[in-house]
Amino acid sequence: MNIGLIGGTGREGRGLALRWARAGHAVRIGSRDAARAKERADELRALGATSIEGGDNVWAAGADVVLLSVPYGAHKETLEGLKAHLGGRILIDITVPLKPPKVGEVNLPQGQAAALEAQAIVGPACKVVAALHHVSSVHLGDPDHAIECDVLVCGDDQAARDTVIRLIEDLGTSALDAGPLKNAVALESLTPVLLHLNKRYKTSAVGVRFTNVKK
Repeated sequence: MNIGLIGGTGREGRGLALRWARAGHAVRIGSRDAARAKERADELRALGATSIEGGDNVWAAGADVVLLSVPYGAHKETLEGLKAHLGGRILIDITVPLKPPKVGEVNLPQGQAAALEAQAIVGPACKVVAALHHVSSVHLGDPDHAIECDVLVCGDDQAARDTVIRLIEDLGTSALDAGPLKNAVALESLTPVLLHLNKRYKTSAVGVRFTNVKK
């Protein structure tokens, strides 16, 4: 599958690109700065991930599945600039509406969840799926490190959820169907709790596991 990473030059984007490329997917790394995205793609190809290319965000949004990885402060502006290019696509939104410096506290945005705000911006022709809020960027960025947590996936379109679940499993971890997109309120709100736990227990990789789930 062809996967586009909007804002894909950060730590999350690096890990996602490498892991998906290793799983056989073609990856487009996107950035507001196309030259920066191309440099990151060159860097990752040098590691053996030959199916990674770089370009601007509009180009990356032309992929079959598009993942949004930007800070919440850039969330609305980025989507407004791309919504004309996202019709008929699945958009994976991993955004958490954190409010620095208090990143260990829940912050509900005006639309209750970043993913709900994303769906309102892009419209019904684009299927928004919320996921990957609880995966350590440290472990994600090391493609040889096991991701020891469950990933919750929610969205209003069942087929889109199923597609994203399969893609997340290709990253080397477990993915669970967490229901409709409104449940993104709970998924996004859990991230500040995990960040608090990281600080309190002096780690960077707190994750979550769900018991008694038979797939």
